[in-house]
Amino acid sequence: MNLILERSDQVRFFTNMREVIVALGISSSDYDWYVSDVETNGFQFDEGWHSGSELELQIASEDIQFIWAVFSAFPRGERPTVGEAPYVDGNPYYWDGSELEPQLDGASFEIACWDSSATILVGLDEEKARCYRSTFPAAVDLKSIARK
Repeated sequence: MNLILERSDQVRFFTNMREVIVALGISSSDYDWYVSDVETNGFQFDEGWHSGSELELQIASEDIQFIWAVFSAFPRGERPTVGEAPYVDGNPYYWDGSELEPQLDGASFEIACWDSSATILVGLDEEKARCYRSTFPAAVDLKSIARK
């Protein structure tokens, strides 16, 4: 399932990864994360592989707003070679109405931070989607807002 949260007063600011992960009902330490296409509100955040524990420490210490970024979640211990890094800035596939899958093969799901104004979730299972929507009822199916 693919969801988007935008135009909502339910969040203090969009793309706060700490809030997104809690809303999904997961712990970041359950995954290894490949993070790419990163632009933040002034905080240094390295692209590439992060253990869940590393990610948890980074996002717990500061309110980092990710203006642009893609967080690809992999089962802990799985870190495949990445040829072409996932990207969000200028990626038309989010808006074409197709049934998206995470950009990296083998990723469990993907979280995309869109221009600090939307959070896009790709490849969620039913449980994660239900958890997220229970926290953020304004989240809708990404296909419903296709921008062709």
